[in-house]
Amino acid sequence: MPGTHSMLDQELAAAFAALPKVANGTLLDLSDIPALRAQLGAATAHLPATPPDPRMTISTLRIPRDDRTELEVVLYRPADAEHVLPALLWFHAGAQVLGDSARADDAYHTALALSLGCVVAAVAYRLAPETPAPGAAEDGYLAYTHLVEQAAGHRIDPHRIGLAGASGGGAPAAATALMVRDRRAMPPCSLSLLYPMLDDRLETASSAEAASEVVFTHADMRYAWAAVLGDRAGADDVDPYSAPGRATDLAGLPDTFVALAQFDLLRDEGIDFARRLIAAGVPVDLHLYARAFHAWDRFAPASALTRSFEQAWHAFVRRGTSGKSPL
Repeated sequence: MPGTHSMLDQELAAAFAALPKVANGTLLDLSDIPALRAQLGAATAHLPATPPDPRMTISTLRIPRDDRTELEVVLYRPADAEHVLPALLWFHAGAQVLGDSARADDAYHTALALSLGCVVAAVAYRLAPETPAPGAAEDGYLAYTHLVEQAAGHRIDPHRIGLAGASGGGAPAAATALMVRDRRAMPPCSLSLLYPMLDDRLETASSAEAASEVVFTHADMRYAWAAVLGDRAGADDVDPYSAPGRATDLAGLPDTFVALAQFDLLRDEGIDFARRLIAAGVPVDLHLYARAFHAWDRFAPASALTRSFEQAWHAFVRRGTSGKSPL
């Protein structure tokens, strides 16, 4: 990533400089997924436990799958809200291979629920390579339809449920939206894709930019998609539930927010997805953040650029869950 650091937003550059790096100078090495999981697990094991936030009520749903296993969905509900609330079904980041515990991100989910004034439903979707695609998307569809069908019991408005995914979570979030449309379930009120991982082909210009190899490299993305798709990665017959960037028909998807970073290998596939949504008649709120890198909001949460992004995104979600058109 020659010259990238000098081009980053100053606050983001300072945050990046303070973070531990792998051998090639980026933040993640996905060449050995079990080793990376173990490393991340060991690092978080030494962190102090987050004290319970009295403003939040946290409960866990265990929804049966057809194979008799259970899908875990963690609900974060503002404690003082006794009335029916909108909800945001959240798909976490992690290249679809990392992040097996929703509770590990309690602080983020709590802050999101409080800011949005809604229930955040964090999906512990199955990870690759143990569960190849479209397993994560099927989990998303199961979680979404459960919330719609059991909305009264959860004090959720079934007409005001949005979908949102960050990075690797963008794939099952977008695929869930496609499944909901194709299976004629009640449509979600919005879709949010934050620097999403959508297309296994990795053929865009940004996917090969050395300057965009900040958090991970092009090779890392290939490792991740190989875990998700196995031998199907890059093949002609990959279905859009497994890699939503492959979808040729995007008509009928909900109003969509897309947030992208200038220095991100995934930038152009996000732009292309947004462009095709627009061409299909879907209202799109597209934001490209100059001098930002992938997932900047999580690595530099106190930065001005993160505050600007959160203001725009949270306003979009609030408008969608208000029952009015987000645009």
